[in-house]
Amino acid sequence: MTEIIINEDNSSRVGVKRMKRHSLKIDMTPMVDLGFLLISFFVVTIEMSKPVAAKLNMPKDGEGTVLKESAALTLLLTNNREIWYYHGFLEEALKNNQIFKSSYSYSDGIGQVIRDKQIVLDNNPQMKEGRDELTILIKSNYNADYTGIVDVLDEIVINKVKRYALVKITEAEKQFLKTKE
Repeated sequence: MTEIIINEDNSSRVGVKRMKRHSLKIDMTPMVDLGFLLISFFVVTIEMSKPVAAKLNMPKDGEGTVLKESAALTLLLTNNREIWYYHGFLEEALKNNQIFKSSYSYSDGIGQVIRDKQIVLDNNPQMKEGRDELTILIKSNYNADYTGIVDVLDEIVINKVKRYALVKITEAEKQFLKTKE
């Protein structure tokens, strides 16, 4: 191992006799050994983080769930990192021109849309469960990227939405998205 050598200062002044200094030699080998022992101790004793998979509950095959129009929010994901969304059913949204474009932003994108819908449901006296009745339908176009779905699922978890589903996109929705490209 290398040594640290400090040279002595040989400068002298007239009439002043100084004490002779010896060069200092420090052997760093034991310090390096101690460092490696500490590193290996912490590597062996620390618990590595274990991968955690997201929980995905799927309904049983058979009759579907009845969806209230006022509690439904449908998200259409595209490949351009765009989200188109509408409230209720597609026919009504197309007829009233109520399909809107959004982004993945938490503050002014789809996160804010989800929070606004939850507030509307909380203030609606017909909704017994309030915000818990919100059902989000996630429909991705054939060319949508996987990160978009993960980002939407993150927003759902952040906003504590209890009901959501990944469903197939309909032909009418595909036609709508083609007109917007």
